[in-house]
Formats: sequence, C-alpha cells, structure tokens
Amino acid sequence: MPGTRTTFDDDFDGDDLDRSVWSPHYLPAWSSRAQSAATYEVRDSCLRLSIARDQPLWCAGDHEPPLRVSAVQSANRSGPVGSTDGQQPYREGLVVREQQDELLGWTPGPGYVEMRARAVLSPRSMVSLWMVGLEDVPERCAEICVMEVFGDAVVPAESAAVGMGLHAFRDPGVREDFAAPRLAIDVAQPHTYAVRWTDEHATFSVDGTVVRRCDGPPTYPLQLMIGVFDFPDRPTPGDDTVPELVVDRVRGWSG
Repeated sequence: MPGTRTTFDDDFDGDDLDRSVWSPHYLPAWSSRAQSAATYEVRDSCLRLSIARDQPLWCAGDHEPPLRVSAVQSANRSGPVGSTDGQQPYREGLVVREQQDELLGWTPGPGYVEMRARAVLSPRSMVSLWMVGLEDVPERCAEICVMEVFGDAVVPAESAAVGMGLHAFRDPGVREDFAAPRLAIDVAQPHTYAVRWTDEHATFSVDGTVVRRCDGPPTYPLQLMIGVFDFPDRPTPGDDTVPELVVDRVRGWSG
C-alpha cells in the first residue's frame, strides 16, 4: 500500500546468490548471459566478485575502452532482439542482442542503501556500487553512484578518491552532480558506503560520516549494480593483481 516501508538485508550467508534478487550478469542484453557472466563466489558470509585471468572482454570489439567486468544487478529487463530497448546503452544505436526476462529483485525508490565491502585493486581496475533506473520508460535512466574507486586513485593503506553523486544520462529532470573527494580510508579494509535519498536530496556517507549531498535525485525505482572492472589497455608491468570486491552485506529500505 502507498507509504509502506519495505526493507532489504542480504548478508550472503548461503552458498550462492539469491537468484530471486540478484542476476550475476552485467547488462546482458547488449551481449548475452553467457558472455556477461560474473566470476564470483559466495563464501565466508561474503560475495566475492573478481576478474578471472582468462575472463573475456565484455562486448569485445564494440565497447571502448576494452573492459572486463564481474558484476551483479538486482533487476534486469530488455525489449526484443534488434530493438534499442535496453538498460544503460554505452553508445548511440546499440541494439539488443539477447532478449532478457524481467527480474525485479530489489528496486528501491527514495530510501536508504548501504554496502559494507573491501576491495583489492591495481592501477588498471576499479570497483563500484551504483543504482540506475529500469529504463522501462527511456527517460527513467538516471544514476545514483554510491561509491566508485579507481585503483590509480588509491594510496595504499592511506587514502582513496571515492566517487559519488548523480549522473543524468537522458533524464532531463536530473542534474549532473558527481565528485570524487579524497578520503583517509584504506579501501582494502571493510568500509560502509551509503546513500539516503528523498524527493529533494541524496546524502552520501562513508562509515556513517556524511561526505556529499546532491539535490534532485531520481525518485523512480532503481536497480542496484555492484561490480569490479579491469581495463586491459592500461598496462601495469609486473603487476599480477587479481582485482576483487568482497561484499559483506547489502541492506536498506525504501518507501
């Protein structure tokens, strides 16, 4: 009923993802479920996303820059093959290659979301938690980025530039407002990254300390996207780091 608060709490205590909530494929409509499958484990009460050494490129030959990605998302949908009806298209004219069944695992509206996680990064990798519209209506596509950390912006055991804010994309009602303040945190240790958003504001925090506030966030349902990325065109001689995002918990509420 209108005004009812719904809560969500996943501490990954099982031996696999809850497939009624999570899809372990990254934007598979532009590729396929098989070619976008994440490398992951659920063990020790954590979701462990990593980039396997033999993991293929995502949308090889088309996406620039080349990237490899392991990600989970809390919703998924698309139109038919050959249509442009998909989520987060990365260029003009992109068409669906594999039609997706609808998954609406957890799609909060204004509310609160937090993730407690740690990361293993090299200068050619990044990790992120972001939320995007379902694009069931094309304009409902804006993003709330809760956290984004590039390995080349990390001072090991000392600090990291943590990106957070709003991306408008094709939503005329949302204003671009993104920044990456440097915080005195060691991203290799667990931290809690969170956002609380209303119809008026989105307030971002790390370990309970408010870092940024943005006006005018999207208020339609959003799906969670959690991933680790590797950019192979950024060579790091002698670095054999396997990038990893270890998620201890995702929780929040909506309504």
